[in-house]
Amino acid sequence: MQLEKFHYDNKIVKYFGYATAIWGLVGMTVGLWVAIQFYLPAVSLNFPGTTFGRLRPIHTNAVIFAFVGNCMFTGIYYSLQRLTKARMFNDKLSWIHFWGWQLIIVLAAVTLFFGFTTGKEYAELEWPIDILITLIWVVFGINMFGTILKRREKHLYVAIWFYIATWITVAMLHIVNSFELPFSWMKSYSWYAGVQDALVQWWYGHNAVAFFLTTPILGLMYYFMPKAANRPVYSYRLSIIHFWALIFIYIWAGPHHLLYTALPDWAQSLGMVFSVMLIAPSWGGMLNGLFTLRGAWDKVREEPVLKFFVVAVTCYGMSTFEGPMMSIKSVNAIAHFTDWIIGHVHIGGLGWNGFMAFGMLYYLVPKLWNTELHSKKLATNHFWLGTIGIIIYAIPMYWAGFAQADMWKTFTEEGQLKFTFLETVTNIVPMYITRSIGGLLYLTGAFMMVYNLVKTINKGSFIGDEEAEAAPLEKHASHGKEFWHSVIERKPVLMLVLSLVVVAIGGLIEIVPTFLVKSNIPTIASVKPYTPLELQGRDIYVREGCYVCHSQMVRPFRDEVVRYGEYSKAGEFVYDHPFQWGSKRTGPDLAREGGKNPDAWHFMHMWDPRQVQEKSIMPRYPWLFKNDINTAITPAKIRAMQTLGVPYAKGYDQIANDDLQKQAKMIAETLRKDDKVKQLAAVSEGVDLQNIENKEIVALISYLQRIGKDIKSAPKTETENK
Repeated sequence: MQLEKFHYDNKIVKYFGYATAIWGLVGMTVGLWVAIQFYLPAVSLNFPGTTFGRLRPIHTNAVIFAFVGNCMFTGIYYSLQRLTKARMFNDKLSWIHFWGWQLIIVLAAVTLFFGFTTGKEYAELEWPIDILITLIWVVFGINMFGTILKRREKHLYVAIWFYIATWITVAMLHIVNSFELPFSWMKSYSWYAGVQDALVQWWYGHNAVAFFLTTPILGLMYYFMPKAANRPVYSYRLSIIHFWALIFIYIWAGPHHLLYTALPDWAQSLGMVFSVMLIAPSWGGMLNGLFTLRGAWDKVREEPVLKFFVVAVTCYGMSTFEGPMMSIKSVNAIAHFTDWIIGHVHIGGLGWNGFMAFGMLYYLVPKLWNTELHSKKLATNHFWLGTIGIIIYAIPMYWAGFAQADMWKTFTEEGQLKFTFLETVTNIVPMYITRSIGGLLYLTGAFMMVYNLVKTINKGSFIGDEEAEAAPLEKHASHGKEFWHSVIERKPVLMLVLSLVVVAIGGLIEIVPTFLVKSNIPTIASVKPYTPLELQGRDIYVREGCYVCHSQMVRPFRDEVVRYGEYSKAGEFVYDHPFQWGSKRTGPDLAREGGKNPDAWHFMHMWDPRQVQEKSIMPRYPWLFKNDINTAITPAKIRAMQTLGVPYAKGYDQIANDDLQKQAKMIAETLRKDDKVKQLAAVSEGVDLQNIENKEIVALISYLQRIGKDIKSAPKTETENK
């Protein structure tokens, strides 16, 4: 049979590789910056865009979608061409994909910096960017499937299975979670509310980890690890079990982020059961990767690329054991809201994703530039620096998590809480310091890698269009009796459809009943819509990212009820678009904050938390005292809420600002009468008490004073600060 000559496109691989390295350095640097703020709050610079609440989503989006996203595309564009023995379907689509993705990243950083956020973890980007993500993802899908359909290889290799499942599942997750109602050019409200919003969000959030940070990287593992070791994959049959079991089970696990919350118990139990089951396929994949290196351990000792891959897969195994364990209710009662979760996440992020990316770049650059790596010794030093950095990062976070949980739950012999919340924070500051040292070591290693790769590039000669040849695909050949999975591997569209069916089942069974069965979300008659001023204040709260430090979910534990008040009910949140339950408590829970402290306390606290509590690590928010409330947009907000089912009276949007101003003046009057507030205004240039009713701080105070007041609370206790 005559061989066909063609060329692989390495140029697109090169540019995605460049983006991987650049955005990796950016995302990790921002991560180090926010880590330092936990013990040096002054490094927030007292500037709106550089507080932890705004930088944290920039960090997570930069690492997930910029660093790992570009890593994924680098590996897919390189491996897919070679696995299909075909050039990418369309060069123009490749470049639209590349530049479109980089535009999304830049827009994400800019908008999050300026406070345009949906307030939903890992899905913070606002509606115009969501639309752009959808369009670029479709471009990527067309290019990928076009390449698969014109392939010269009959069967689809295991890595391609994971690429297909990644594409279809991420599309499904993004579209369903991004249903939102815009009310301005850059702002929207989630279509879902409260418990339903929380369930959809963590169905998305957990599976963004599954199908953006895991399945595509497993595809890269199945390609690059055998290539680097020059060994076949350990077990073809195990890879089949790994793939189908993983994508089916993973999609059910989202509710384990919501254990002991107001989510219906049946949904929590489903999430827990499937999370525990997830150990089996996850470890099957880990073992398949590690056993591929049987007989190649001498090479592992010599080659830094394989060193990175081995630790990456080991970290994958650690994370996928730890995650299911933390999904067991008794363990989750300890782990949730603590820094244990941060340690767990970074074992996956730094170890699994980061080291896979580093190993892949060390493998690719010498091949693309037809040369040897500049320095194996420098790469090995990077490996050890990164590994030590991961350990120094993670262990203090585990320690901090256990310390937090223990201190939160400790009572005296008299039955009183032994520690204030602030004591539980200041106690772990040494762990925060150590964590940042580990992060600095890891980041230093990444800079070493970039230097090494630049030196490698400078001494090589880039192969932009790599010559290749292969026999054309025999489309009408008789296949005879085949293993059942071989039939699926010959039919990429069938694999796409089956993957969609498998991942959709869990989501439908968990989500649909929560919307259709009214008893899942019982209403509470005393719960009323927010006033216009409170709605404005809530949006400011979301804008500043307060949910990344404060939860709004009192779980039914003795310590939480004593510390915060009555545990949270599903019906409390029916008007919350989006929900604000949070996932971490660097600050105390705010679900019952309303009425615990006077307006003046909140005023002083937001101006400078250390004037209220000397050891607070919360940043200052002086711009709230200068910015006017944007009353021009109040009618649009009310109309949007009405569309979403919030029962404001017809025509209320036209008079909403009248009510807003009345409530604002009442709060302003209480502030002007307070002696401490007057003293602050006398010595602080940024505080104008005469015009304070028009400022954002008043709106935020109104929201904080409202939270939880619709529910009859347990006896009030003094609020404890960060």
